[in-house]
Amino acid sequence: MTTHQIFSGNSSNLSMLADKSIDLIVTSPPYPMIEMWDILFSGQNPDIGTALASGNGRDAFDKMHEILNKIWEECDRVLKNNGFICINIGDATRTVNNQFQLYSNHTRIINKFVEMGYCVLPDIHWRKQSNAPNKFMGSGMYPAGAYVTYEHEYILIFRKGGKRIFTGNGKKLRQKSAFFWEEQNIWFSDLWEIKGTSQIIAKDKGIRNRSASFPFEIPYRLVNMYSAEGDTVLDPFAGLGTTNIACMVANRNSVGIEIDLKIAELALENMNADINDLNSIIRHRIEKHLNFIGTLSDEKKAKCYFNVPHGFYVKTKQETAIEIEQIAGIIKDDNKYICQYEKYRLSEC
Repeated sequence: MTTHQIFSGNSSNLSMLADKSIDLIVTSPPYPMIEMWDILFSGQNPDIGTALASGNGRDAFDKMHEILNKIWEECDRVLKNNGFICINIGDATRTVNNQFQLYSNHTRIINKFVEMGYCVLPDIHWRKQSNAPNKFMGSGMYPAGAYVTYEHEYILIFRKGGKRIFTGNGKKLRQKSAFFWEEQNIWFSDLWEIKGTSQIIAKDKGIRNRSASFPFEIPYRLVNMYSAEGDTVLDPFAGLGTTNIACMVANRNSVGIEIDLKIAELALENMNADINDLNSIIRHRIEKHLNFIGTLSDEKKAKCYFNVPHGFYVKTKQETAIEIEQIAGIIKDDNKYICQYEKYRLSEC
């Protein structure tokens, strides 16, 4: 059984969470110097709006990151020792006071986590290829004036302290939560080519019309990569609840914090998803694995191991204890969902 909660509030104050109560943080914050977030940042510090209006982009950029830094410090308080934090962030390009330049958000965030004593791990480039025919900005075909088009964002990965040690029942849950060999080869690559998701969510005047959500596949991969079954995952910028839903499928507990009350309400609605739709993600994952095993030559199949819980072959010994469960029921209780699970049977594939 897992629980999934959404709170409306500012993540600079996570008083609803105890110290060192979170195993993993997966999130995508507002990107400083991206115009759609100007109002949000300025609402928390009016000096940002003043700096932008006066053409002082550097000062606005600094103050936006001061706001994020307070949230990173609060995340540090609630994250367990040896826990991970994964942050999807894009750099910004913007013209302020007739000066076009890059505002390196990922660099600022790395510097903050280094300052807090975190281990900086290799990052991932999420490539979101543009469909635009023009692959440049600036002066067209003339040299010394055009700028490259950004088609990637970063997924920064930090660890609080040394390696996590699993003992007792935790060791068994880790083995049960292992991923497939072929998934490891894709997930732990430094380049992810994943199509973005639709950003349009509403036309009401009382709600922003773009969600800025990352696609489900990103938090789903990260949750499986850096946590074990039964862990608790936090998203301090929950948006439409994508990380929460990924945790529901992955059999992890989750907490989401969203500053916009109406967006938080939409997140709760999204979490009330059809069980069959959620379980289809699990079914597709297993089908992909079976298809992979089916492509192996007889010689390679003979070297495979047998996964007893599901009754299929796997590539390595570490996969033999994998046991993927499906959602059996979802109960809503105010701002919380409770998921119950049952063994996924291979015959259902």
